[in-house]
Amino acid sequence: MSKDTQFKPGQSGNPAGRPRKQRRPAVSAFEIVLDKRLFGTVGGKERELTVEEALQQQTLKAAFAGKGLAIRKVLKMIEKREAALAKKNGPPRRNISVEVHYSADNANEAMRILGIADPDPTHPKRWKLNAWATQAALSRRGRRKFSKSDAESIALFTDSPDTLRWPKGRVE
Repeated sequence: MSKDTQFKPGQSGNPAGRPRKQRRPAVSAFEIVLDKRLFGTVGGKERELTVEEALQQQTLKAAFAGKGLAIRKVLKMIEKREAALAKKNGPPRRNISVEVHYSADNANEAMRILGIADPDPTHPKRWKLNAWATQAALSRRGRRKFSKSDAESIALFTDSPDTLRWPKGRVE
């Protein structure tokens, strides 16, 4: 070899260097599989499906067949879809009108249904509490003392007042 064809000291024979390898995009094998297209029959018509759609169809069929795991998966898919729709559309707006009617007749009827009170047969507009309801009220702790007139009123509006057991020390 002759000296005039050799590289001089400090001079490279490949100034640009070795070409770099082309980098592949960071795509997982799972994503590659999911991007594939399949042909399947949905609703009696053949159409092109993604792998994800085909898996969803198979999961749905398994859920209809009663497979527990598939049913849970379908319910999660429904929840996810509903959450996405709610986020997109916002909560549904409903105009609710509220009407409040106060009537003693409603309260009397409720007490009759619950067995707390019944109409007084001797007085057409008066109701009497059943003895058990009055006894429950009298037996509550921490109540004030009853005056003689309070005790008479309680007895007047109670059915069978003679069966009541008055708490000791609470009637003056």
